[in-house]
Amino acid sequence: MNMAGIDPKQQAILGAAWAAFSTYGFRKTSMDDIAKGAGMSRPALYLHFKNKEAIFRALVAAYYGNAAENVRVGLASEGTLSDRLLAAFRGQGGEAIETMMASPHGMELFEVTKHVAGEEIEAGEAALRGLYAAWLQQQAEAGQAALNGDADVIARTICASLKGIKQTAGDFAAYQAGVRQLAALIGAGLTPR
Repeated sequence: MNMAGIDPKQQAILGAAWAAFSTYGFRKTSMDDIAKGAGMSRPALYLHFKNKEAIFRALVAAYYGNAAENVRVGLASEGTLSDRLLAAFRGQGGEAIETMMASPHGMELFEVTKHVAGEEIEAGEAALRGLYAAWLQQQAEAGQAALNGDADVIARTICASLKGIKQTAGDFAAYQAGVRQLAALIGAGLTPR
């Protein structure tokens, strides 16, 4: 997980935490596991984070920061509306989704995310919706897209659809297939006739 702009010690902690959560699950991961993985003592770890919930929230915030940057890049890329949406959708999911789906603790991590990092999810999802809505509006104003509705509603629909694909896909290949299909459908629906 790319965590540009984060202090190197915190990067080490978040990287170690992500590895531990993916390997052992949230409940079985201890602050000791994270400290060892980050190459520091447990007391040193507590100087940065008060508990593993705080670490998990920081991971979720880092994921959304990374996802927003990837969505920006994807939407600004070359190609058809479908191509650009696909690049954005792939960037939004990124390696974090692949790692979660490959982990035997993936479902637990999805559940924990909702309970532990609700505020971070809300803020991150709002930022992503904002990016999609602004891009849709921009494409419509340039005559590149025909919006059959409000850009904010379309953006909300995109984000809800991506969440649905993530939560119902049995594995990463199914997730990728769903993302490709969604990009094709939305791209086709937005293409001016």
